[in-house]
Amino acid sequence: MGTITTSDGVELHYEEQGTGPPLVLIHGWGFSGRFFTRNLDALAEHARVITVDLRGHGDSGKPRHGYRVSRLAKDLFELLEALDLREVTVLGWSLGCPVIWSYLELFGSHRLARAVYVQQAPRQYYAPDWKHAHATCYDEPSLAALQTQLTCDPAAFDEDQVRTILTAEPTPRERDLLLAEMAKSPAYARNALMADHTRHDWRDLLPTIRLPSLVLVARQDQVFPWQGPAWVGEALPDARTVFFEHSGHALFFDEPEKFHRTVTGFLTGSNGTEVLV
Repeated sequence: MGTITTSDGVELHYEEQGTGPPLVLIHGWGFSGRFFTRNLDALAEHARVITVDLRGHGDSGKPRHGYRVSRLAKDLFELLEALDLREVTVLGWSLGCPVIWSYLELFGSHRLARAVYVQQAPRQYYAPDWKHAHATCYDEPSLAALQTQLTCDPAAFDEDQVRTILTAEPTPRERDLLLAEMAKSPAYARNALMADHTRHDWRDLLPTIRLPSLVLVARQDQVFPWQGPAWVGEALPDARTVFFEHSGHALFFDEPEKFHRTVTGFLTGSNGTEVLV
């Protein structure tokens, strides 16, 4: 494990395991790199796996500034530079997907070889031309309600989040770990970041991306209807889309063996993926 310091003075915590081509895992909103606890050993058999805690999360710094997707993209850029990573596969889950999209918009494919997008729609709010909105944060009033709930009772909010994102039952030890990691992220950081993240619409950008892409879609998600994340695979040129029929939002936790097989197949170019064209 280690840390880097960003250009605006924030310490970012990362951990790594394994050797081989670099695979950087980017967690979702309110979570941390340790949410991939079921996956690291298997993935590290094929890659140098690096998990990073986004600013305001996990063991990274908790500044009072910088909670925008574009700043998280800059943080990712600075992590890759500091570790001198090349030909990187970036894997984003939920919020991690817009971090990658923003990176590509700002820096192109600098240092990147391919990308994996896990269960994120290109837009969270309802619109006349978008019906696949986030279940609980779909307009300005619902954003305000979410922020109020998180501020008033973060422990209850986190308990509900864990129930919402999983279909598989965590062990007591896993549950304690997930809740402890969420408790490290203060409400002010999460609220500011969600206010930026949830207002973005990435639909115009996705058709312009030429990076080889794998899109993983959960059919049983309670956060997004599956059609939203599936749209990402339709919009990205030549992307491969794989459906996880029995998974919720954290599909890598719910169906870890299929997740490992699919991601390592994409990394190595083998036929480890079940592809929907």
